[in-house]
Amino acid sequence: MVQPTRIRPTTVPLFAVLTMALNALWSNRLRTALTMLGVIIGIASVITVTSVGQGVQKATEQQIQALGSNVMLVLSGVARSGGISQGSGSASTLTWEDAKAVASQAPAAKAVTAFLQRPTQVVYSGENTSTSLLGVDLNYPEVKNINPQTGQFFSQADLDAAKPVTVLGSKVRDDLFGSGNSALGASIRIQGGSYTVIGVMEPKGSVGGQDQDDRVYIPLTNMSARIVGNNAINGISISGFWLQAEDDTQLEAAQFQVTNLLRIRHNIYPPQLDDFRLSNQIDIINAFGNIVGLFTVMVGAIAGISLVVGGIGIANIMLVSVVERTREIGIRKAVGATNSAVLSQFLTEAIVVSIIGGAIGIALGVGLAFAAAQLFRFPFVISLWSIAAGLALSTTVGLIAGVIPARNAAQLDPIAALRSD
Repeated sequence: MVQPTRIRPTTVPLFAVLTMALNALWSNRLRTALTMLGVIIGIASVITVTSVGQGVQKATEQQIQALGSNVMLVLSGVARSGGISQGSGSASTLTWEDAKAVASQAPAAKAVTAFLQRPTQVVYSGENTSTSLLGVDLNYPEVKNINPQTGQFFSQADLDAAKPVTVLGSKVRDDLFGSGNSALGASIRIQGGSYTVIGVMEPKGSVGGQDQDDRVYIPLTNMSARIVGNNAINGISISGFWLQAEDDTQLEAAQFQVTNLLRIRHNIYPPQLDDFRLSNQIDIINAFGNIVGLFTVMVGAIAGISLVVGGIGIANIMLVSVVERTREIGIRKAVGATNSAVLSQFLTEAIVVSIIGGAIGIALGVGLAFAAAQLFRFPFVISLWSIAAGLALSTTVGLIAGVIPARNAAQLDPIAALRSD
């Protein structure tokens, strides 16, 4: 008796499985597009948010470093009114003599520049603008790394004679004279006094919420005598001073030296508190970097949640697809398709949807990040890890989201499947 030949299920080649999956997805283009949408939005959000956060952080670091990463700020003490602090620099606890003493006696100090600062109104020929008025000495351009773009800065003769001359920030020049117009030689009014414009500073932009171009500079001696008044007993009162070290590695030594020197000069002994406050550019960079980093992580987590939602959408639509294609699955199994072949096809479809959606999401995210960088004028930064993470996430989402629908499809009884509508 001849034994009947048993047909052994053959393993379906990967290329054939991939072809069937692509054909199935293409025949239901609208459903496929909607399935991809969640992954696209999630991946694009992750890349865009990460890029924008890194770009903003880098732009801020560049701006601060342009002003000098080896610079330390020393502010006068805090005045209190009714138990409420008025903020650093509100009390007259520092003098120009303190700044000069630090410059000559602190070994880590390369240069020191003192300043007085007040809000003011500047008027020229019917135009006026509110700005910040700074009385400074001759070391200010060197320490703050900012120089006149046109004209000149004060001379020693201007400082000694307390001359009514001024150097404008570029924004103030534009507000009073119009963008690009010359202001040299013009006479403007500051606090009721007439000042001759001798220079306009180069643009520096905004750092830490403060516009470096929205300022007006006059000699420190003039501001002390004519606008603030010499209200210190032992010299000219100042709001604070900037100290420039040789490099940022010397800032810690400079901070130690300045603290001890000022405590001796001001007769401050433990447990008395300092009547001044110190900060440096490195601290500002680190603090801002931490804030931006936390914000980026937070928004990135929200974007990651949208990616999970996209995965749930894939699983949901794949489950619906199994129900819709029950008869197709029954026919395939009736002609010899194995459970593993059906499982492979549906799992491949889910992974293909996620990979294509991830690729589109990466392209969209890079495009949005580039557009944001151009629009808001910060460096365009794309990290390879965010792209790699995007691809890995999209593949993982597809794999996880496709497992249950694929198993359901593979376990369908072929006879019951053929009987379905």
